Amino acid sequence: MRRPWWPARVSLRWKIAALAAATACLVALAVGVLVHVWTAMDVRNRAEMEATNTVYSAMDVYRRTGTLAGGAELDPADLPTALRHPADDDRRVAYDGRVEGNLGPSVWGAQRVGGPGGPVLAVRINMSPQLHDLRRLDASMAVASLVSLAAALPLAVYGAALVARRLRRVAETAARISAGDLDARTGPALGHARGRDEVTDIAATVDLMADSLGRRLRIERQFTADVAHELRTPVGGLLAATDLLPPGETEDLLRARVRDLRGLVEDLLEISRLDAGAEAPVRARVPLAAVVAEAVARTGLDTEVRVTEAPQVEPLESSVQPLESVESVDTAATVETDPRRLERIVGNLVINAHRHGRTPVRVTVEGRTVVVRDHGPGFPADLLLDGPRRFRTGAAERGAGHGLGLTIALGQARVLGAELRLDNAPDGGAVATLRLPR
Repeated sequence: MRRPWWPARVSLRWKIAALAAATACLVALAVGVLVHVWTAMDVRNRAEMEATNTVYSAMDVYRRTGTLAGGAELDPADLPTALRHPADDDRRVAYDGRVEGNLGPSVWGAQRVGGPGGPVLAVRINMSPQLHDLRRLDASMAVASLVSLAAALPLAVYGAALVARRLRRVAETAARISAGDLDARTGPALGHARGRDEVTDIAATVDLMADSLGRRLRIERQFTADVAHELRTPVGGLLAATDLLPPGETEDLLRARVRDLRGLVEDLLEISRLDAGAEAPVRARVPLAAVVAEAVARTGLDTEVRVTEAPQVEPLESSVQPLESVESVDTAATVETDPRRLERIVGNLVINAHRHGRTPVRVTVEGRTVVVRDHGPGFPADLLLDGPRRFRTGAAERGAGHGLGLTIALGQARVLGAELRLDNAPDGGAVATLRLPR
């Protein structure tokens, strides 16, 4: 199939300008056609009236003096057929579009002389001067239309650009709101516009939507924080009460469940602080590989750690360094970051990989980049599209997790100014890539 000649995306500015230009051309064409038709009809009517009056005068002179006046002729050879047999005393006119020499289209007037069988007195009115004036009028109108179009088109482009710019700012604000910036508003972007129009209404609606979303989100975050704070004390009491139970299987099971509940409450409190923007990093210059190895060790899970010095094409093809040889990890590459938050991010990614993926789980460190990969089914499509969502793991069939680990990792990465990207490997498995800022 051949590609269309027009571009795939045309801005609203040029669409409005093209529409204005097309409208101006149609108006100019319609006015030009109407003026041309009206002027041509007026020229012909005037020529017919002049032919009738000239025939009347010439007939009067001929009857009184027997001479031909006013260019009259008797039975001229080029008289149109329609005028060769007029009725007695009947003056008739006919249009003759033939062009002969200097004579262009003409109007003939004729009247029979001396009763039936008498000659026909005819007068020819040449319309060439009037038609020449008509052609000059057409040319003048065409030039005037082109000049008007040339003057109107920049104004149309400028006016369309103003509307398109305002709409683009509204779209940019809506995109920022969609990305999570609920403080974005269209009012400052649009300025103090005089009056109200459709663009102003759209901008006001976007602002109202952002206000509503922000209000609802604040209510939900406050509710989450309140619930977490209220649960913290009774959960702490439950954990202390488990120490009074006699040792046994029941005590171990209850202690594990209470610890899980306490971990969930702590995660909720951490998310509440991240949502409120109350977290600030405490930066220090630390060896990245050593911090990552320590974070992996704290999880207590069987995970391979890799450190790559040269730029890599595929993180998984570099040499493997097992966790047991943490002492041999190269600590020369240092970064300035918050080590506690970095450990939190790496730990959550490793735990998530073990919980929802399959072994082997590998952590690769290269420069300022940390890659955590498993060999399971990969991240769900909705998670890659919309990002992690709380209490939605995408792995209900395994019945593990609360969907908070990735949410916390993303929040802590934002606090560090780092980029955390979630993706799936071409040959299967989930890949989480953390890039620390310089």
